[in-house]
Amino acid sequence: MPDLLIARNPAEDSKLGYLLRIPQPGGDLVFRTSDTWPRVKALYCHPVSITEWPDDADIVERLPLRSCQRRGGAIDVILDRARENRSQVVFTKARGRDMVFWQSPRTRKQARPNVRTPTARAQSIEQLHIVVDAHERYAYRFTGQQVITQTRGLPCGDYGVELDGQLVASVERKSLADLVGSLINSRLRFQVADLAALPRAAVVVEDRYSQVFKLDRVRPAVVADGLAELQVRWPTVPIVFCETRPLAEEWTYRFLAAAHTWAADESAALQRVSQARVDIAIAEPSTAEVRLWARTAGLAVPDRGRLRPEVWQAWRDAHNVSDPSATIQT
Repeated sequence: MPDLLIARNPAEDSKLGYLLRIPQPGGDLVFRTSDTWPRVKALYCHPVSITEWPDDADIVERLPLRSCQRRGGAIDVILDRARENRSQVVFTKARGRDMVFWQSPRTRKQARPNVRTPTARAQSIEQLHIVVDAHERYAYRFTGQQVITQTRGLPCGDYGVELDGQLVASVERKSLADLVGSLINSRLRFQVADLAALPRAAVVVEDRYSQVFKLDRVRPAVVADGLAELQVRWPTVPIVFCETRPLAEEWTYRFLAAAHTWAADESAALQRVSQARVDIAIAEPSTAEVRLWARTAGLAVPDRGRLRPEVWQAWRDAHNVSDPSATIQT
């Protein structure tokens, strides 16, 4: 069976940056689309003539097929690989027009709450600066809000806000699959423990809590008990289920804006009532981040293993951090 092909769209001005070519008995179908797989949402596909497929196509992915059959208004696509192997190309009508969407089982099952998120500024902040962790894949863009994002390594969480150069709040984003997987292998326990060291933090889940009890590869009670234990052990880090990815993005924006306002007001209030300097703590970076900083600062550090205490102290002195383990210093 021919492969499913994904190539770059040579039309640079198009918002749909890829061409999808699906083999069919009556002739291959070609669509313009915006991504290489429907991972977090169904992808709109604009059908085009087979002549739009370039002779020298820049192939991004060549995916071997196990099956590619049309059944009614949909083409069932099954790839010959272990993960992300099932999807559908659905022919439907929307707003009186014929439309085509490419969806996976995850995006097909995703809830449709039929709500419109507000565009009003959170906490009346004109431009909220959000730091996005450099390791975050498919990051929120906050395109509907007044946000400026900066990609950088975060000590914990996927999205954070800073005050005077210090991380004051962070949000860890989880899909349901990632939540369950990290809970089973205990990674989530360490992530929540790191978040609890910050003044404000949370975990946001892009699904409904009810979906926990529909899991078929792990006992739902194990997941429910694990989540409850995390909340009891670290009550300052809420785990919030937000039904869909757009709602989770909206909640993250509102939470970080509120945390930033709180941090600014709390710091100012404590400075007024105390004669001593008051700082909101910053979580220390990873060893790898300090090693990279030390090399740029001209300090000799080993390629692996622990760093000497004087290297850590040099980092603290350079960043004006006197005691990062304390939440508030007076």
